[in-house]
Amino acid sequence: MSDFDALMEFQRTTEALSSVAQRLGWDQETVMPRGATEQRAEEIAAMEAVLHERRTDPRIGEWLDSAESEAEDAEDARMLALIGRDYRRQIRIPARLATELARLTSLSQGIWAEARGADDVSAFLPTLSEILMLKREEAAALADGGGAYDALLDDYEPGATAESLSAIFTAMRPRLVQLRDDVLGAEIQPEPLSGQFPAETQLRLARQCATAFGYDWSRGRMDLAVHPFSSGTWQDSRITTRVVTADPFNCLYSTIHEVGHSNYELGIDSDYAFTALGGGVSLGVHESQSRIAENQIGRSEAFTHWLFERMTEAFDGLNITDPRGFYGSVNRVTPGYIRTESDEVQYNLHIMMRFDLERDLISGKLDVEDLEEAWNARFLKDFGVAVDKPSNGVLQDVHWAVGLFGYFPTYALGNVYAGCLNRAMRDALPDLDTALREGDATPAVEWLRENVHRHGRLIPAAQLIEQASGEDVSAEPLLDYLEEKFGGIYAL
Repeated sequence: MSDFDALMEFQRTTEALSSVAQRLGWDQETVMPRGATEQRAEEIAAMEAVLHERRTDPRIGEWLDSAESEAEDAEDARMLALIGRDYRRQIRIPARLATELARLTSLSQGIWAEARGADDVSAFLPTLSEILMLKREEAAALADGGGAYDALLDDYEPGATAESLSAIFTAMRPRLVQLRDDVLGAEIQPEPLSGQFPAETQLRLARQCATAFGYDWSRGRMDLAVHPFSSGTWQDSRITTRVVTADPFNCLYSTIHEVGHSNYELGIDSDYAFTALGGGVSLGVHESQSRIAENQIGRSEAFTHWLFERMTEAFDGLNITDPRGFYGSVNRVTPGYIRTESDEVQYNLHIMMRFDLERDLISGKLDVEDLEEAWNARFLKDFGVAVDKPSNGVLQDVHWAVGLFGYFPTYALGNVYAGCLNRAMRDALPDLDTALREGDATPAVEWLRENVHRHGRLIPAAQLIEQASGEDVSAEPLLDYLEEKFGGIYAL
């Protein structure tokens, strides 16, 4: 066996074990008994110890040194580059740190959920302080003298920096704020959907929406979670959603969002399974797939026309009686607290706030004990609304509880990528709205599969988006889309 083949065989087992570890996390968030939290934390920590040992095995470095000359094509070369990058990052992280982070972030999910349910920030802050201390240690190890926050960001969006993302966000903010002000001050304001919508009916309709987006139920399933997510790849990618009886859009669009993620994983070339190429290339690209599904497709006037008919059939006596009014209701812009429920106009402003706060946390400029006050002050400044309770404020997101510092900005970057892709997709599929009006989003999914999904990690993120869209990555397509869409809804 050549060194290249030995490395690929070793990597295959590591990827398979990583899938098992991911499934433990899915189980914890969906069906695991509540009393099993401590046991699961130990199980996840043990798995992380095994994975860290494999990912830092000295043989990887030896194989890489000789395998380069054995690479036969661009795919081989890219796999070696990715394995080498991950190996060089992993060997900087002590096994103790990797294991402790896995154990603590598994435990902290339950602590965060209980604190959120009780609106008790003080019950969560000590755990967050421990996580932050470990993440600062990890960042210092990875940075190797460079920027600590950039080192964490590189886990999710390789090659991006806080400086480059800050430049994009700074350029976006004025047009977003102006559009929000124009919309909220408009004479025409869409009527909100109101009523009580039974959970089982919502979930049945959510399944219909997932099917409309081509979700492969033979390789997936849908469950409930406090914070919706997707999990898995290749032959097993699962989605979760949540139900609020007064707000069916929460369930339906959470489902469509997570289907966007799962369709990406299920659409990767099967030859890449259990290799370094067999996953999403970056979190920004991953988020572009969920956001384009949820917003540019799922909240389009054509698709909401179909959804209105399904809603009318499923629920008695909707207070909105025509498709155009329903389209406006789906896309209402309101000054709400919750990021995941935010309209398209304000969503990126939520991310920009979190981006600034978590950079300050990592740098030490902001202490954990001052986080709630800083959050509330920034939210009031950015959104003009005072936070009424922690579950609507600093406790609303699970990300920091599970150590995902550097993750938030990829949401906004995903919207930028989605704007680029949407413009190209609409040019390539001029009759797309006809299919969407019939509840068939598969032409869009197939275009995304051909241009994004199937490549896995073969092509770097920005290059992939540029190749798919035919233009340089820019926020302009997203901002143009938002201004045209909401200008129409609000008669600006």
